[in-house]
Amino acid sequence: MPSHNFGTQGRAFLRVAGRKSGENRWVRAFYRGSSVTLRSVGRVLHVLWLEVAGVFFLVLAVVGGGAAVREYHRHAGGTTGIGKVLLAAAFAAAFLYFGVSSFARSRRR
Repeated sequence: MPSHNFGTQGRAFLRVAGRKSGENRWVRAFYRGSSVTLRSVGRVLHVLWLEVAGVFFLVLAVVGGGAAVREYHRHAGGTTGIGKVLLAAAFAAAFLYFGVSSFARSRRR
């Protein structure tokens, strides 16, 4: 008696189709070639992501460094406290570290 459960029939069909396609050398070659290509493209995209993030972090570090210099000049003029200078310098140092480490990670890959 045939089953009317399409899920069971679908799984059986896919199991048989997968077994038969694995016997075909063209299908195996296409699968292996595409998996190697996708792995390589994924690796390149990951390195690109790390480099773009590194540039973004370095730009933020430059902006933070400019703010630290500006706040230092205000502190030297006596219009602001040392806290703003330290905060801007810490921001710049943190983002400088993030940018450099992002580029270092991209070079390791």
